[in-house]
Amino acid sequence: MSVSIPDPHQDAPLSADITFLTQALFNILKQQTSVEVQTVLRQLLEGAPAQETIQRALPILNLHQQQDLIRACSLFAQLLNIAEDAHHERQVSNHTSPSAERSSFFHVLQQLQQQHINASELAHTLEQTSISAVLTAHPTEVQRQSILCFQRLIRTLLSEHNHSNQPYSTELQQEIESLLLALWQTDETRHFKISVSDEIYNSVTYFPLSFFKAIPALYRKLHLQLNTLYPNISLPDVISIGSWVGGDRDGNPHVNADSLHEAVNFQANTLLPHYQHCLQELYQLLPLSLRRIHIDNVVAYMADQSPDTDTAHSEEPYRRALAYIEARLHATAQRLNIQLNSPYQGLPAYHQPAEMVQDLQHIANSLQQNGSALLAHGKLADLIRSVSLFGFHLMSIDLRQHAAKQANVVAELFQHAELENFLSLTEEEKQQVLLRELSTQRPLYNPYIKYSPLTMRELAIFHAAADIKNRYGEAAINQSIISNAESVSDILVVAVLLKETGLLTIHNHTPYSRINIVPLFETIDSLHHCIDIMDKLFNLPWYRNLLRSRANLQEIMLGYSDSNKDGGYITSQWSLYQAEKRLVKLFNQHHVRLRLFHGRGGSIGRGGGPAYDAILAQPAGSVAGQIRITEQGEVITAKYAAPTKAKRNLEALIAATLEATLIPPHNSEPDSSLMESLSAFAFNHYQQLITHPGFIDYFLQTSPIQEIASLNIGSRPASRKSLAKIQDLRAIPWVFSWTQNRMMLPVWYGFGSAVAELTKQDSHNLQRLQQQAQHSPFFQTLLANMEQVMAKADLNIAAAYVTLASDQQSAQTIFSRLSTEFELSRQALLSIKQHQHYLSDNHTLAKSLALRIPYLNALNWLQIHLLKQQRQLTDNSEILPLIHLTINGIAQGLRNTG
Repeated sequence: MSVSIPDPHQDAPLSADITFLTQALFNILKQQTSVEVQTVLRQLLEGAPAQETIQRALPILNLHQQQDLIRACSLFAQLLNIAEDAHHERQVSNHTSPSAERSSFFHVLQQLQQQHINASELAHTLEQTSISAVLTAHPTEVQRQSILCFQRLIRTLLSEHNHSNQPYSTELQQEIESLLLALWQTDETRHFKISVSDEIYNSVTYFPLSFFKAIPALYRKLHLQLNTLYPNISLPDVISIGSWVGGDRDGNPHVNADSLHEAVNFQANTLLPHYQHCLQELYQLLPLSLRRIHIDNVVAYMADQSPDTDTAHSEEPYRRALAYIEARLHATAQRLNIQLNSPYQGLPAYHQPAEMVQDLQHIANSLQQNGSALLAHGKLADLIRSVSLFGFHLMSIDLRQHAAKQANVVAELFQHAELENFLSLTEEEKQQVLLRELSTQRPLYNPYIKYSPLTMRELAIFHAAADIKNRYGEAAINQSIISNAESVSDILVVAVLLKETGLLTIHNHTPYSRINIVPLFETIDSLHHCIDIMDKLFNLPWYRNLLRSRANLQEIMLGYSDSNKDGGYITSQWSLYQAEKRLVKLFNQHHVRLRLFHGRGGSIGRGGGPAYDAILAQPAGSVAGQIRITEQGEVITAKYAAPTKAKRNLEALIAATLEATLIPPHNSEPDSSLMESLSAFAFNHYQQLITHPGFIDYFLQTSPIQEIASLNIGSRPASRKSLAKIQDLRAIPWVFSWTQNRMMLPVWYGFGSAVAELTKQDSHNLQRLQQQAQHSPFFQTLLANMEQVMAKADLNIAAAYVTLASDQQSAQTIFSRLSTEFELSRQALLSIKQHQHYLSDNHTLAKSLALRIPYLNALNWLQIHLLKQQRQLTDNSEILPLIHLTINGIAQGLRNTG
């Protein structure tokens, strides 16, 4: 690997933190490990080559010492992550101007003023803006919550020290070392299979950790900045957090109606006590006396109705009004079967969150209009915003299921109703019979017939959704996503299931739906055909009537992971871009509002990369104030585990969405003919590889895919059927495995050959690509993402994994093909960007890689050694846990693995 390293003097505080944390860890390792392990670690720290160091040490290290070495290298990677995060926070806080960061809200507002966007246009756009970061249970977070908790505590101590501007103290060193000792003595990998209940708990954890503080504070900050440049514009609810956890059944047999109820109940059990705590804080802050203030009539009414009859509070109307709200909150909790201990009871429950918002707003209005305006800001404004955003449900949960599963359910309903053999019909016939059933309220389901478990499970989850919406509010569940949608009938099938469960009703031949039906186009073929599908759908009068009940808005989800696995990175990215562009045109023709839901993973191979740049790289008109993005695995921890980071990342989403909506890019459209040719060449080369008869065996044997599949990091299987076909393999372990063996294949394969063919076709094409790299945000983002992943590749290490294959001749032939293509891709990338080294324009990542490479490479060489042993032994029960530890450590060293 060759990267350009910046001047170390620019990052003296980072170097100091790393030195301090490294020394603290060595102090613990001196107590906890052998001299042999410590010697290896010091050699790595001093720059000794990882391969030689590990190979020299392995004969003298027993399994326990190997485990210690793996864990120590992993801990060094964790500490580097912590130091880098603290350094980034320090750099952000040192910015004196609110617009210093390109991705800041204030910077975008300044751009809007320069573009002469007036207040009414901005206000209208904000009213139409809807952004959602959706947490999924897709498993790439290999670290346990216990480990993450220790990391957060260390990060907090380091941040507090950095803000103090004091030397490292003995007390700080002792606190850090005590946490490192506990971390060392805690098991890093789970010895049990994670359950859906665990995933529900893990996803909700981010609210008390971060979101409860970060989101209201972000809105307060943005409101102040907005009014600085655009006075008198209010900031509506533009961004929220969503979830798939408990509602995503695609490939997960453990998700059902019970898990959906459990998810919503646990969310509310976390949320309502938070509201109560906020009310109690306000109660302490507002002991305002009638002898000193005036109040509105509405507040006077709430005070009169209050269960707070303490004589000491008789002249404190705001406290009594807050007690009135708490009593109604307590009744709401009882209605939802949630335990909430409160001294204030006896009042009616809130049936909608808007009622609670209104009561809180009455208090704010009274304060503002009676000489206490400053007291309406801060905690009261934060609580009003929280209830407006979170309701009583916390996160809106999406439902998701594979199209084929839902078609099977409708087929069984048809069968028992003695109707057509649904699955044998043509597509046109399917549409006809589905529209026939959707034109009447007559149900298909008969409660006196015994149906298959699949049908009962699917109907039950929609019934549960209806019940949840009735109890918690409409916003609790809004979407039903159809995985692998490939036809109009796939969408109409879901409409039938909604009708059978009361979520879609027919009044005077007009359909009304309580849920958005969202097709997910995720393969290269479906991305090409999605325009025809949506055009046919929009030409159905019945469906257009249905859309009117959903504010004439149609959401489309685009799948980055499977399209990449299906067609390679270049073709996936170009197909997604083209699909978006054509969807914008189609929706405009039909006068339907479009909202795109981007199914991005953490790794570049699954659509990852900086969200701000990704949003700005979308085709013109494809954002229009509406966007949803998945947040998965280790990315959730990296972006949202701390309030400051959560605030910054959510602000970047808002800023990018606003910029993409209101500031049209100039001369930024990619060269379609050039990109089309590049994509076609890359696709052909990628397809030749993955259809090679020996390729699947090569992949299975030269990567730790089997060991990843046995990691306890998620509740669903690693593949839909088996590990014998790439098509059945889930995209997460596919990308994860290529990351572990440092080949990083999903992000670059086919690119080098495609560029070579283009330039052979016309020598001027290289210059055209270079121009695209300078002027097209789409191509800039594609290259930047490819570069950051290729910089982490190491073909020397990847070659060592080839020795694990049983058929060495075949494996070496395939590896030769891969290494040739990698070199072609490396040369093409640097030529197009006109750079000599990777990351010449990304010093932060270059520095990060240079720091962690010694430990990262050491973990790879240890993993190779252990994989060889494991595959030679009949009883490998002692080896597998060590391999899991190396997977964990490499994932932490690379950071964006899945």
